[in-house]
Amino acid sequence: MSDRKTTVETLGCRLNEYESVAMSEIADRQGLDDTIIVNTCAVTAEAVRKSRQAVRSASRRNPNARLVVTGCAAQIDAAGFAGLAGVDALVGNGRKLDPEIWQRIAARKTGNEDGTQVLVDDIMAASHPSNHLISSFGKRARAHIQVQNGCDHRCTFCVIPFGRGNSRSVPAEDVIAQVRLLVDQGFSEIVLSGVDLTSWGNDLAGKPGLGNLVARILAEEPNLPRLRLSSIDVIEIDEKLVELLGTEERLMPHLHLSIQAGHNMILKRMKRRHSREDAVRVCGEIRDARPEIAFGADLIAGFPTESDEMFESTMGLVDECGLTWLHVFPYSRRDGTPAARMPQVDPVAIKRRAARLRELARKRVLDHLSSRVGMSGNVLAETPRSGRTEQFAEVVFDRDMAVGSIRRAEFTSVEGNRLVGRVAVSDRGNG
Repeated sequence: MSDRKTTVETLGCRLNEYESVAMSEIADRQGLDDTIIVNTCAVTAEAVRKSRQAVRSASRRNPNARLVVTGCAAQIDAAGFAGLAGVDALVGNGRKLDPEIWQRIAARKTGNEDGTQVLVDDIMAASHPSNHLISSFGKRARAHIQVQNGCDHRCTFCVIPFGRGNSRSVPAEDVIAQVRLLVDQGFSEIVLSGVDLTSWGNDLAGKPGLGNLVARILAEEPNLPRLRLSSIDVIEIDEKLVELLGTEERLMPHLHLSIQAGHNMILKRMKRRHSREDAVRVCGEIRDARPEIAFGADLIAGFPTESDEMFESTMGLVDECGLTWLHVFPYSRRDGTPAARMPQVDPVAIKRRAARLRELARKRVLDHLSSRVGMSGNVLAETPRSGRTEQFAEVVFDRDMAVGSIRRAEFTSVEGNRLVGRVAVSDRGNG
């Protein structure tokens, strides 16, 4: 066996990060060595371009290594990615965590003598979430775990359901087992991830809901210091989850909302299920329950038919909802989607609007950080000299900290887009 281990290059979302760790563990167990796995993304046209670039780069850097491509871009355009030079195997999203698949890849010689090994199924036929218990998450202090996969909704701009399939939930017992395993490995924070996280449980008996899952995790794993949620749908937040945000200190006061736009006509043309008023109401209700909460949001600039006036509604929503951490996406036309057939916005206008949103985002972050100066908070050390607050602000420490420890820090100033934190010498334990 070669001394060269399997390496995974990950593009895209937190779910991909989790699956990359799982694939690496599975591949090692199946004896797969001297292999590069590229886990691709398809959320935008730019993400697909970068995925192709990553595959070509991996092939050039390591021409003798086995090259396996998987992920959303590979699932959606199997023929295109299988045709790239140097690709030995293409694995669909529905099979990427199947040990038998990696055993078959390990048994096959490299070199493409028999062509690319294409192992892609119809993702819409997938009925299981392709979950796998991971034993660790690298050397990080925070671990992301998959609790849900796929999406039943069909937003007019989005291709992700065609890469991930319909919504499937990981049973609560399996989620709790995964959380417990990672807590035993010393992880101080777990992030629940999914394609449509708030749909968790809709396909399970009794339709328990995400709030129920969160409550069970916190009750059954008392040694977990911090639980965080990844991106959630603003209209699907259930009452139990709002209640927990108000009563459970271990549930982090930070939510990233899939809002996308601030004008009702654009939301309707996107086929979103919430209105502008819904977004404002939900943010208000959650802030009433947890006043210190910080919101993030996904926003698209320049969706087809968006006028200047409609865009200004999105700009205004940022302040009205009190959003801090913004992920700004210039609209990316995707062939085959309904939005691609709508009247398109001029690319120059799209670029200008995205720049304005990003500048607003910069100011909102600065406002948030400045408001914390002179206060103190609990910070999870991600490196010896940096970490994250409960609201997800980055902090630089004045001294080395034990990675994974949670320490009380006094925020003394703002440095760029980070807080500067002073930790008392008496509060420098190993966590």
